[in-house]
Amino acid sequence: MDLSNRTVLVVGGTSGIGRELARRFAAAGSTVAVGGRNTEALSELAGEGFGTISIDVTDSASVTSARDAVLARYPQLDTVVTMPGVMLLEDLRDPAHFEAAERTIETNLVGTIRVIDAFTPHLVRRGTGTFITVTSGIAFLPFPPMPTYAASKAAVHAYSEALRAQLDGTGVGVVELVPPAVATAGQEEVNPHALPLDGFATEVMHLLSADPTPREVVVKAALVHRWAERDGTYDDLVAQRSRALGMLPGREG
Repeated sequence: MDLSNRTVLVVGGTSGIGRELARRFAAAGSTVAVGGRNTEALSELAGEGFGTISIDVTDSASVTSARDAVLARYPQLDTVVTMPGVMLLEDLRDPAHFEAAERTIETNLVGTIRVIDAFTPHLVRRGTGTFITVTSGIAFLPFPPMPTYAASKAAVHAYSEALRAQLDGTGVGVVELVPPAVATAGQEEVNPHALPLDGFATEVMHLLSADPTPREVVVKAALVHRWAERDGTYDDLVAQRSRALGMLPGREG
């Protein structure tokens, strides 16, 4: 992937990984727009020179409006990065967890599908372009305190695989980004092993620029998650991660 001359939309890019990737694409020479709900963050990004688009991926009308605004301003759009995501703790012994589960699926999975659906006709008409979906190492190695987050990311992985197959021959590629824990959005406070954001972004951009571009962009720190089942470490690692159930209110593990 030539990172120097693309026109990129990063949906969910107002903070964390998405914001840093937007900056990296821009630094490489691409034209970058960022979509999100946080108006203050969008204003900050506009001050940095990014195009900004208000979008709520849980609202179909908002996604349609954002798509129209993006394509009117950036008719050469060729890369759509879908970053929407919420990470919520859930105690499955408490029925009240369902609200968090519903919000997680609506944002992480249904929101991703809405964004992809909105821009697929445009990219197919162009005959070239790339979707970059974002899953997680947790999609392949569940983190028990966040069960629906893991399920949503596993679903986005499966959806990405199917999307790639269905778009074969159209000129539109699908790249799946599989981050490990990254030191952003509070991860650094609860996980001393979280990967520094700068190093993570540098490795991601290096992998994206490979020829050919990999179908899955898996940084070194995420390989243990991605291939745990193949490598025979899955059961032991899930057991280790289950110790974190003590994070749940009223639970000791």
